[in-house]
Amino acid sequence: MSGGVQEAVLILGAVASLAFLVGSTIDGLTRSSYSVIRHPVSALALGSRGWLQNLSFVLCGALIATGGAGVWSTSWLLASGVIVLGLGLLASGIYPMDPARGYPPGTPEGDPPSPSQHHVRHDQAGAVVFFTMPVLPLVAALTAALPIPFRWASAAVAVAVAVGVGAFSKAWEAESPRAGLVQRLALAGGLGWLAALLLVVAAETR
Repeated sequence: MSGGVQEAVLILGAVASLAFLVGSTIDGLTRSSYSVIRHPVSALALGSRGWLQNLSFVLCGALIATGGAGVWSTSWLLASGVIVLGLGLLASGIYPMDPARGYPPGTPEGDPPSPSQHHVRHDQAGAVVFFTMPVLPLVAALTAALPIPFRWASAAVAVAVAVGVGAFSKAWEAESPRAGLVQRLALAGGLGWLAALLLVVAAETR
């Protein structure tokens, strides 16, 4: 991969990471009956505007995975993790979750008693994303090719995101009315750090 192409895919991956966060927040805030505090990001893939979130999952996931290829010269292990995370997001758009917990409007409260295969696969894809989010900054903290300040920051992010993912898991299982907010905080930490990683590596290629 030439230097120019490598820098381009890294920057596109960083933009996609941030666009996913911003886009899902704006979409959630402008939908009636949807609560960014209660409902998960994945629920945005349901309803008449669901195609927007599905497109975000697929497009941003693909760009993040492509950006991961640009990290290969820095660390094949780190690059592989970024690619896996991106593919997890992409798969989350291919297999949307079932209606649940009152969304879309008219859906009964609680989870569906018998989830569809699409829902099961969506959960599996989500597990990949939420597992890799705290692991990636930990790997970065141990990657000698990265700048030392970024490695120290990555170690702190790894702990914070791990705590956030654990808190979301508990909130979701308990059907907490703040589960959506907790999820968004964990995603902001994980994907925000990912954008920073891709930009740091892009700067190193110049």
